[in-house]
Amino acid sequence: MNTITATERLSDYLEMFAELQKRTARQPAWLRTLREDAFARFCEMGFPTTKDEDWRFTNVKAISQTPFRLLPDTHQRITPADLQAFRIPRAACRAVFVNGVFAPQLSDPELSDLRSLPPGVKVGGLADEIAQNPAALEPHLGRYINYGRDGFSALNTAFIEDGAYVYLPRRTVLEAPIHLLFISAGNGDPAMAHPHSLIVAEDETQASIVEDYISLGSGAFFSNVVTELAAGENAVLSHYLIEREDLQAFNISTLRMQQARSANVSSHSVLLGGALVRNNVHPVLGGEGGECLINGLFIGNGRQHMDNYMLVEHASPHCSSRQFYNGILDGHSHGVFHGRIIVHKDAQKTDAKQTNRNLLLSDDAQIDTKPQLEIYADDVKCTHGATIGQIEENALFYMRSRGIDEASARRLLLFAFAGESLECMNCAAVREYLAAIVRQSLPEGRPAPASGAVVHEAKERHWEEVG
Repeated sequence: MNTITATERLSDYLEMFAELQKRTARQPAWLRTLREDAFARFCEMGFPTTKDEDWRFTNVKAISQTPFRLLPDTHQRITPADLQAFRIPRAACRAVFVNGVFAPQLSDPELSDLRSLPPGVKVGGLADEIAQNPAALEPHLGRYINYGRDGFSALNTAFIEDGAYVYLPRRTVLEAPIHLLFISAGNGDPAMAHPHSLIVAEDETQASIVEDYISLGSGAFFSNVVTELAAGENAVLSHYLIEREDLQAFNISTLRMQQARSANVSSHSVLLGGALVRNNVHPVLGGEGGECLINGLFIGNGRQHMDNYMLVEHASPHCSSRQFYNGILDGHSHGVFHGRIIVHKDAQKTDAKQTNRNLLLSDDAQIDTKPQLEIYADDVKCTHGATIGQIEENALFYMRSRGIDEASARRLLLFAFAGESLECMNCAAVREYLAAIVRQSLPEGRPAPASGAVVHEAKERHWEEVG
């Protein structure tokens, strides 16, 4: 980005930040300080570039050079009927957010008194909780996200205003998922939102939480998302991210998970939409005996760019983590998988495994895959591997010999490949909901490329390393 453009964009953000500080002048000093520190860090770093190792495969100039603006209230243009197609059957409740702002009039009526949820559970807007109970937020809000790592996290933290707030008291058990529906609704001009969500699950809780990102209408919209999830001792939590925004949209999301002793947390990501999508998942296994699963599926077509960055920190002994990511790429789409596992010195008896599998369906599809281990303990079991290939021709021939036409056979094989990710999802309601969405999103499955598919890092190989 040239100097003039960088200065112009920074001036825009300075203006919007000053307006935010005026709107929130009566909020607690600790929150204002958090915003100010994060904004100073953003001004210092700016947006990441391909010179940054963690971003070397993803160029974000389309975001950094576009004059995005925060939008005023647009709830009035949306009706409950517009959202009927985006309802998860059998969900415990649904909270709706428009351009990052909680929309109670579009959410389930039961949220007003939480009749459908166990006593003490809170599901709603972060801004309301800041206004009503800021002391409960202070130990958690902005305390887990490391906004010094990249400009996007710093920018989101600087613009903390609203997002989802979920609180689960000790020993809460929810059989049905909580659905958080985030809607991007622009007005034709480049617009943005910075929803910041906080999920606090106390000891021995069990729940599934879905963050679902959609677009109503088309156009350039920038969703810069941060979710902080704190899991107490022996908590069992599943977090789902569904990204299916308009093909002109940009979505940068960061999920930061802090796990206490014996907490079992799983992250499931399904990326289907957007022009440029970056999915950051950063769990820290901070208590002994913790378990973490990071599971994902990304399906790209056209000129979509989908970047998946996983940073798993083993900070305590006797913890285990698993990463499974499958990618399907067609057209000129570009996928990235960068999985990084850090085993700290005191994290003895760590058991970690990382697997990335990709299908390239055209000569022009491209994947960059980079499994990475950093081990500072001496009694661990860690493996990583990646594969890149095409649809198995022998399986295709077998299905055609049984009377299945080629197009149907390809779609069946693609869904079976995608189904490996879906099978890792324990919540039946979400799994069935996603299966229907994935079926509709699968590429046509054209014949496999004869040669020339672009492959970086893995070079058509499979490897495994034990530390």
